[in-house]
This record gives sequence, structure tokens and C-alpha cells, in this order.
Amino acid sequence: MGIMDSIGSEFKTRNFSESEPRTGILSILLCIAVGIVNIFHFNIILIFSIICLCTGLVLIFLEIPFLLRICPTSKKFDDIIRKFHSLWGRAGFYLVAALIQWLSLIKQSTSLIAAAVLLTLAGLFYALAALKGQEFMGSKTLGGQGVAQMIV
Repeated sequence: MGIMDSIGSEFKTRNFSESEPRTGILSILLCIAVGIVNIFHFNIILIFSIICLCTGLVLIFLEIPFLLRICPTSKKFDDIIRKFHSLWGRAGFYLVAALIQWLSLIKQSTSLIAAAVLLTLAGLFYALAALKGQEFMGSKTLGGQGVAQMIV
């Protein structure tokens, strides 16, 4: 069974809580990558690329919960990350981050649009899972639900 088959079967079951961690991890990688690539623009795109890079770094702590345990972060930062632990909180964070990247199109079309699209998808997956009352399913590889519960 290929990756496209497994993604297709997830959409058929309409269990969006299984798609969230995957799109979250892809969002991390893409935000960091396009944030670095676009940092070499010397206009307002530079600000959007820095925001995208920071979004990717915050998403690392949001999507990989055991990092809050092993990385020396401040209590204030931990409290901020905990506010986005719920599905609605994550959906809001992703959709606001996506909106900021969509706004970068006002000045110039860049690869930041890829981050905007993926952040929008991730936000929609979290929102749909919350609307359907589905439980958050963290990836076991990235710390899983048990670690996520220890953080909260």
C-alpha cells in the first residue's frame, strides 16, 4: 500500500485526526525551507520569510511535544505553546499563520505561497477534526498522545 493509497483511505474514513500530524510535520519542514530561501529578498518579503521561519520553529514545539520536556525553554514559552494544545487552538494558529503568508502575495509571488497552502490545509484538518469531535492523535514516532498529555 503506497502513501497515496493510505492518504486516500484516510479521506474516505473522514478521520481528519490522522492527517493532522502529517500535515503538521510537512508544514514545519516547508516553513523552515521557504523561510530560509526567501530571506534573501531585500524588500517586505524578508519580513514574511522571517515570520514563516519563526512559524516553522514554533510548530516544532507544537507538533513534537516531547521537545518541551527535553529542550530548555522558558515557562512563558511553554505556557504559550500549551494554549494551542486543543484542536481549535491549533486550527486557529495554523489558519492565522496561513493568512499571514497569503498576505505576502500582495507584494510579490514567491515560494511562500507553498507554506500558505500547506498551513491552510493543516488548519482546515484541525478545524474539521474539532467540528466532528474527533480526538487529537499525536504521532507515536514524535512523542505520541502520552507525552502530549504529560505536557498539558
